[in-house]
Amino acid sequence: MKILHIKTKTKDYPLYVGENISEKLPEFIKWKVTKILIITDEKVSQYYLDKVVNYLNGKFQVTSFVIPSGEKAKSIDVFYQCHTHALKEKLDRSSLVIALGGGVVGDLAGFVAATYMRGIPFIQMPTTLLAHDSAVGGKVAINHELGKNMIGVFYQPEAVVYDISLLETLPEQEMRSGFAEVIKHALIKDVELYHWLTANIHSISDLKADQLQHVIASGVKVKADVVFEDENETGIRAILNFGHTLGHAIEAELGYGQISHGDAVAIGMLFAIKVSEKHYGIDLQSSSFISWFHTFQFPTCIPNQLSADLLIERMKRDKKSKEDKIRMVLMREIGAVEVVEVNEEMIRSLLKEATND
Repeated sequence: MKILHIKTKTKDYPLYVGENISEKLPEFIKWKVTKILIITDEKVSQYYLDKVVNYLNGKFQVTSFVIPSGEKAKSIDVFYQCHTHALKEKLDRSSLVIALGGGVVGDLAGFVAATYMRGIPFIQMPTTLLAHDSAVGGKVAINHELGKNMIGVFYQPEAVVYDISLLETLPEQEMRSGFAEVIKHALIKDVELYHWLTANIHSISDLKADQLQHVIASGVKVKADVVFEDENETGIRAILNFGHTLGHAIEAELGYGQISHGDAVAIGMLFAIKVSEKHYGIDLQSSSFISWFHTFQFPTCIPNQLSADLLIERMKRDKKSKEDKIRMVLMREIGAVEVVEVNEEMIRSLLKEATND
């Protein structure tokens, strides 16, 4: 087991990563807790809810609430249902929420914890590779029909317990989705990780055991370093949105859940690299990135049914945007990115070319 120490301006907390560490969960709860609410989803509950409850029973009072699987659960209705359950179960300010699941569960459960009685502690227990990004840093939120993660706060967990054995039941598509965020972390701030990935990971099936633990720890370290510098995303933290400006627009236009987050971000990263080449007048060898992404069966083209004009409007609603101007994270070189206001007509032209619009 590895222990990483996540440091922010408001809170320091541990991240535990290793195999079969869920059984040590009671040891990681080092403060007095009156009751524990586990929030999980329909898929994860089938595999792991009973195990986690058994690890806690006898030491803590435990209740659970199962939400629908998928992005649709990050809604105001499900958020309200979680609060109703917490109130009926008489959770108080010394109670604890455990987010057992992927990024959707973590975002929703974290937002529930942040707002229940004006804030109670919570622990992230990720069950996906994708959640290595969302479980660290304290961004918790739900979606609005006009934008993803538009209703939320910054609220740090007490700990992150990353049992990689809980990833064994993930289908390859979900592992690929999480791997997109690992690639993102390498491209924005870790050249060594980028070279390690190209040398050691040749297919999604390579993400096992020690290599999986290394990938998670390395990705989390990039995220933690950025969060330490800018906890509330007023500056450098925005670089973590590399690939997300278009990626989120694609997710919203197709309808949440119609494309995986990782696949959308993969398309977004490739687009951001092309925009970077145009904006800076440099050659980043975008074709080599396309070939590399193909290796892992990422989609590399914007779905043809999407309109360039509608994508532009979605990109203008991105949280980085200011005064109706599109701002994107662009790459000068591997490991060096920045947030830049981009020319709208250049973006429109590239989108029309990409979508045959």
